[in-house]
Amino acid sequence: MTRWLGVALLPRADHLRAAVRLQQDIGGEVPLRPRLAPDGNLPHVTVFQGPFADSLDPAEALGSIATAVAGSGLRGEVSLATTDVIHQPVGWLFLSLERPPLLEALQEAALTVLERHLDRASFRRARDTSRFSDEERASYERYGYRYTGTAYAPHVTLGRAAEHTVLELARTARDRAGLPKELVFDRLSFYVMGEQGAHAKTLLERRF
Repeated sequence: MTRWLGVALLPRADHLRAAVRLQQDIGGEVPLRPRLAPDGNLPHVTVFQGPFADSLDPAEALGSIATAVAGSGLRGEVSLATTDVIHQPVGWLFLSLERPPLLEALQEAALTVLERHLDRASFRRARDTSRFSDEERASYERYGYRYTGTAYAPHVTLGRAAEHTVLELARTARDRAGLPKELVFDRLSFYVMGEQGAHAKTLLERRF
């Protein structure tokens, strides 16, 4: 049976709550979906997500990923500088983050562990990729996920709405809310994907 799962960085509790408030402040009257919540769809930075076969053992995989990057600075807490609130086609609003070597190493470790368990028959081949960059399209073709390798774009998803609405929210985000200079993360999670790829249910966590 195919399972739609992901690996993510989760913010420290106070920064998690700040990300929830940021969605509310920027969205205002706009119903950005999915709604973030401290006890529901968690704000997160996806490392990788996709469809997996039953051969995947999340606990074993997460342990292997953590071990692989233990010497790369993934200890205690990780602070990532924010860059901007951006629009991403089609209809996505992201809080974009820096992409230090640590994150690149983390994703590389995740791909090494997870690729062999991907259920490639479940890739959504009919998806419209016309507005993907060449790098995003190549990533999607290989992994079924838009953001890997040179296309990796660390971000916290602030939600989705109509394209014209998201363009306006991105343009006015700094007028609507004070953007945090950084977000601090203190654990990795293996999660069940929900609406629009949301972090809907935590299967397990591992502190740095």
